[in-house]
Amino acid sequence: MALAQLLNRLDDTADPVQQHLWLIELVQWMRGNASSVADIASRLDFFLTQLENHPDLMLRLQRWWRQLANGLDGATLLSNYDMASGNAFMTELAQRLHRICLPSSPDTNDASELFALVFNHPSDAQWINALPAVTLQRLSRMLTAPATSTDPNIQRRLTLWQETLLDAITFCTSQIRAAGFSPDLRLRMSDHARASNPFFSLASDCDAVRLAWLDNESQPERLQLAVQQLCKQLDACRLAAASIYSHLDAFGISTNLVFRLRQLRERILRVRALLDCLLNDADYAHTARLVAHLSMVTQQQKSIGSLIASNTSLLAAKIAERSSETGEHYITRNRAEYRNMLRYAAGGGALTSVTTALKFAVMAVGFSAFWGGFWVGLLYAASFVAIQMLHFTLATKQPAMTAPAMAAKLKDQHAGSDTQSFVDEVTHLVRSQVAAVVGNVALVFPVTIALSVAIFALTGHHVVSKEQAAYVLHTLHLLGPTLLYAAFTGVLLFASSIVAGWVENWFVLHRLDSALRYNPKVTSLLGVARAKRWALFARNHISGLSANISLGLMLGMVPPILSFIGPTLDVRHVTLSAGQLGAAVASMGADIFLLPAFWWAACSIPFIALCNVGVSFYLAFRVALQAHNVSVVDRTRISRAIFARFKQSPGSFFWPAKEPNTGN
Repeated sequence: MALAQLLNRLDDTADPVQQHLWLIELVQWMRGNASSVADIASRLDFFLTQLENHPDLMLRLQRWWRQLANGLDGATLLSNYDMASGNAFMTELAQRLHRICLPSSPDTNDASELFALVFNHPSDAQWINALPAVTLQRLSRMLTAPATSTDPNIQRRLTLWQETLLDAITFCTSQIRAAGFSPDLRLRMSDHARASNPFFSLASDCDAVRLAWLDNESQPERLQLAVQQLCKQLDACRLAAASIYSHLDAFGISTNLVFRLRQLRERILRVRALLDCLLNDADYAHTARLVAHLSMVTQQQKSIGSLIASNTSLLAAKIAERSSETGEHYITRNRAEYRNMLRYAAGGGALTSVTTALKFAVMAVGFSAFWGGFWVGLLYAASFVAIQMLHFTLATKQPAMTAPAMAAKLKDQHAGSDTQSFVDEVTHLVRSQVAAVVGNVALVFPVTIALSVAIFALTGHHVVSKEQAAYVLHTLHLLGPTLLYAAFTGVLLFASSIVAGWVENWFVLHRLDSALRYNPKVTSLLGVARAKRWALFARNHISGLSANISLGLMLGMVPPILSFIGPTLDVRHVTLSAGQLGAAVASMGADIFLLPAFWWAACSIPFIALCNVGVSFYLAFRVALQAHNVSVVDRTRISRAIFARFKQSPGSFFWPAKEPNTGN
């Protein structure tokens, strides 16, 4: 539609829905085909020029604008537009599907609904943010209208836009104040935050800004002092809310609390943005930036992906914080700790050889696929728990726990020296993984052979028959689907860390260790001393127990369940695979070394380890990065520093350097 036709249809006496439709058509005309920002800006300039050249048309548009603006609640739009009502994933998902699939009506007095209809194109935020100051000033002169208040003093001193901004600031500060007074947040603040309680004076500080603005002509310094006081209180509220994170770190993370803290922070930032629009916006750049931000939110509110990302971030915060605490124990930093890791991993490998033999015994019973997977899963779970209780190490369990610990360090890296210290941590981590894998495999292979020979000497039967041994070589062949299955096993290893982080967080959040220790019913049943021991044991081992039990059950049961549903996926765990290869060697004897299939299977072991460790670490690291909001720039800088270290000193990633002699 041509601009002349559009202007001829402008009716300042039309009903609200027709006024809304005309506004939608006007923005569509300005947007055109959205080919370039400059083209949209030129169309807006042409529109303003036409109005300025026709005073009667300008008056008609101004009357139209006043009627449209008076019928809408702009303050609610500015204060609440991108603020979700709650952390309910399914409810928000249904609302977004509603926005995507069902048309919206312009027959509304909700400014938020109309805004979503007007600025509904992905390019809107870009061209609004790029409008020059001259164009914004011309637009403001055209749209300036008196306040709607019946108070003559307010009508004389405020424009409609200023009145809307002040109302929006009042709404935001009221919601910040209500959030700060809620018991869930207040009881988790630090003692200092509760004692000072900056949320008390927010209402009076906000009212002081409003009164000072109305009296700005006679006492301009009063407005400046009032704004400074309000900003000071907002900063104090932000610090008080931030103190809650220390409580969450110690006593467990609630996704609902994290959501409310993020909303509180966003509202504080929104008040800051509204104050900029009210006080420091002679060229209207802050206003354009705010409107552009709201138009960007319009696109996000229709995006299922952004909803999943935001909820994943909340879940990541819950999981990563708990796992990072556990992961620190798996990183070795000197030769003594490295040797200890080798010993613990060797013990884990030796115990896994028993697990390998028992697995083949369970398979020999001839259960159905599901029940065979169930009993094998229980066997794995019992074995992994035994490894934990004996303080041994299973190599593949480490990456999903160490990744959050590394990401927690990464979020604090800024200077070059900090970067180098983080690279040092990476080398420590890689060496720890190498030591754990080598320790597991170096013991599980020969011990399984020795155990198989001992069982043959006692029973006259090998752990596996020659046919089963040949099948083991076939399933571990490097050129088969082995690496795909090993990568899938890495996903299960990561999933077990998610379970562990969630269970530990749930345990700590509900203070079950304190309940076990002090609850009168529990202490009367167990006794005070025993209840204390049980509480400490549960607190120290809940993460490991949940990780090991869930991992064992998943390794045993997920493949038969998937094969029943459709996709056929198996598991390839490096330590268990090395044990199975040892059982095959014991069954077939020295002749097995003449078979190419054996060497293909042997060559697959390090690649299985790489897939197990690499996939689980990558997934856990990505989740932790998301939880800590580490920027892409920081990730790139760290990646380059790690690559430079590997080129300079590749051996440091596999063996710790000799410690300097500190003796005299």
